[in-house]
Amino acid sequence: MAEKRDYYEVLGVGKDASDDEIKKAYRKMARQYHPDVNKADDAEAKFKEVKEAYDVLSDSQNRARYDQYGHIDPNQGMGGGGFSGDFGGGFGDIFDMFFGGGGRRDPNAPQRGNDLQYTMTVEFKEAVFGKETDITIPRTETCDTCDGSGAKPGTKPQTCGVCHGSGQQEVAQNTPFGRMVNRRACSNCNGTGKIIKERCSSCHGNGKVKKQRKIHVRVPAGVDDGAQLRMTGEGEGGLRGGPAGDLYIVIRVKPHDFFEREGDDIYCEVPLTFAQAALGDEIEIPTLTEKVKLKIPAGTQTGTFFRLKGKGVPRLRGLGQGDQHVKVVVITPSKLSEEQKELLRQFASLDGEQTHEQEQSFFDRMKKAFRGD
Repeated sequence: MAEKRDYYEVLGVGKDASDDEIKKAYRKMARQYHPDVNKADDAEAKFKEVKEAYDVLSDSQNRARYDQYGHIDPNQGMGGGGFSGDFGGGFGDIFDMFFGGGGRRDPNAPQRGNDLQYTMTVEFKEAVFGKETDITIPRTETCDTCDGSGAKPGTKPQTCGVCHGSGQQEVAQNTPFGRMVNRRACSNCNGTGKIIKERCSSCHGNGKVKKQRKIHVRVPAGVDDGAQLRMTGEGEGGLRGGPAGDLYIVIRVKPHDFFEREGDDIYCEVPLTFAQAALGDEIEIPTLTEKVKLKIPAGTQTGTFFRLKGKGVPRLRGLGQGDQHVKVVVITPSKLSEEQKELLRQFASLDGEQTHEQEQSFFDRMKKAFRGD
């Protein structure tokens, strides 16, 4: 067994340190090595060492014996039994001291209910323009029969006689390090601090019941796929008068056959004939709300984008709308009459005579691709 370090050395104080200096040193080191704060492998062992040193040096009688005999207490014999100071405050007590009561909580204090999540699927245009609907969700709520106490109406839960309402039991043991006190949830009341002799018939003593609850939901215009709507207080009911949790609604948007969305902008593709692209035209374009006219300049190339300003998705914060972007695709006819073929041959011949010396035509490049050149 490793030899124990001097307690004064552990706390980093001299043997003439005052009680306040010892306490101050202990608080500093307990913060540093508390396992809930320090995740190092040796943090718990160092914390125990610091705690043991403080328990001895903070007690005047134990400190006097330690100053005279060191780690061997004559009252415990020569077996190295150590000092009888109560080292059993436990991590919970120290956590309470330094971190606001995180270790030990009042078992009868109000407790917030759990949050819930619900996935809602909406149509493409419903996400764009918003919608109102009702949904039904299963959730636990405070029992109306007993008002959440779990006791039969006309009766009340009684304070546990074992833990006296603390919800914890203490088990003391004498160890080589002294008297250790461990705390655990009271087995008599399951840590609640209360005993219910006559249970509520509706909730069977739980204080909560399962219900199907209809909730009205307003989906805002402009919501996108993956967005979350938070409905405060629509989660599961709290315990002992605690507030209800929240409901988070995750939005899933169905794809559209014609429109695609990127942020607040809408994209679509429209076909053009060769004649429309070459000669220009005015065509009708569907938008999210109406049909609008779009002028196609002569000589428009396939893949060209046109912007329809303000025809996109309403912005969530009400600051205008996005745009609609229209991509034109020139469609090559797959079936031609002999007259159409002859006209195209004439056009190709004319086009070749005019442009062959200046620029290789698209049709020539396509022919070479087919030949494998």
